[in-house]
Amino acid sequence: MTEIKRFQIDIPQAELDDLQDRLARTRWADELPADPEAAQTGPVPPGWERGVPLSYVQELVERWRTTYDWREHEAQLNKYPHFTTEIDGQNIHFVHVRSPHEDATPLILTHGWPNTFVEYMGLIDELTNPEDPADAFHVVIPDMPGFGFSGPTREAGWNRHRIADAWAELMHRLGYERYGVHGNDAGAFVAPEQGRQHPDQVIGVHVNQLFSFPDGTPGEFEGLTEQEMGMLQFLQSFNSEMSAYAELQSTKPQNLAHALADSPAGPLAWIGQLLGTAVDPDTVLTIATIYWLTNTGASSARLYWEDRHTEHPTEPTTAPTGLAAFAYDFRPIHRFADRDHKNIVAWSEFDRGSHWAAHDAPDLLITDLRRFFHSLRQG
Repeated sequence: MTEIKRFQIDIPQAELDDLQDRLARTRWADELPADPEAAQTGPVPPGWERGVPLSYVQELVERWRTTYDWREHEAQLNKYPHFTTEIDGQNIHFVHVRSPHEDATPLILTHGWPNTFVEYMGLIDELTNPEDPADAFHVVIPDMPGFGFSGPTREAGWNRHRIADAWAELMHRLGYERYGVHGNDAGAFVAPEQGRQHPDQVIGVHVNQLFSFPDGTPGEFEGLTEQEMGMLQFLQSFNSEMSAYAELQSTKPQNLAHALADSPAGPLAWIGQLLGTAVDPDTVLTIATIYWLTNTGASSARLYWEDRHTEHPTEPTTAPTGLAAFAYDFRPIHRFADRDHKNIVAWSEFDRGSHWAAHDAPDLLITDLRRFFHSLRQG
């Protein structure tokens, strides 16, 4: 069961025809007019106060139906070598691109929700074949269990810890005994666990977020700067205004599953609430198409349920850790991050880029990955 098989994305035309038919017959949701008096503070963009607006979905559905060419994007994705293997009873799909520089650092990159392996496809060429061979990586980009071509999951228990173990096995099968790890969003939960659970293999942990929050300790807010208090306010605004998806997926993900499986406009809107306008329309549609064709709206959502119903370690991580914090994203406060991660050796903050920096600030992310792992090699 350890065999690694070549894989090519090749969707039957009948499935694409069915998608087109369903898009043409979309029944639109009702909505109230936007409230021009609504306060525009925090993370909610104008017109999105009640959720994903009808206009956003209609424009993308029309593009999906009339001008978006899945075969073109399928061919672009297939330019890179894809593989599948079974790990712990689950089919795992991944992209694996070796650098022409044999001494390159192996690096596994874990995407977030509602993304897929597509999150990192635009980074492959620069990561694997840079001008300076010292900056080169052998790149592994898996779909998380339950997502895209690694789904659906067929049994319970696929939380961040089980995924971290699966990635260790994947890297072992590929012949990488020492490697770096990177994660964004849900991947930023998985990556630190890779370092915690497999310290003999993981060189270092690089993430876009360190999800370290106040825990109720008396006096934990004393001495925070005005800027840090503003970061806390952003977090509070996000939790109060933008976290409905996380609460639903953490408690009753199956409630939503039936709608996501029945109409392609449903998963498009559901992923659009976070991808929004930070990701270009065709990439949003590529991700939406993958979710639709693999019917993984439900199984990807289950990751949140599994993580909430799992006992997590309370001791801090100790693997060398680097943070790349982007301007329009959750940014942690040093005090809380240092409490949860005892070996933070790099901390970068950028004045642009969003939660999806691999899409809208790839140059900054690539530079930070190179800098972080270069420093570890030098050390």
